[in-house]
Amino acid sequence: MSQDLPPHAAPGKELSPAARRALEEAAARRAAEAAEAERLAELGGPKGPEPTRFGDWERKGIAVDF
Repeated sequence: MSQDLPPHAAPGKELSPAARRALEEAAARRAAEAAEAERLAELGGPKGPEPTRFGDWERKGIAVDF
């Protein structure tokens, strides 16, 4: 068995070509999602969890309820 296993492959198990391809595609998809998340980072946005999720917004110490 070769040592160049894709990420998240079970150690000590022989992979079929389809399983290897699926694991490689999943790893590529995760990498693309991570790159997209970095690219879409909000500039000047609030720190921490999304405030609109909790029903209010705080700016300069003043909380505003929607």
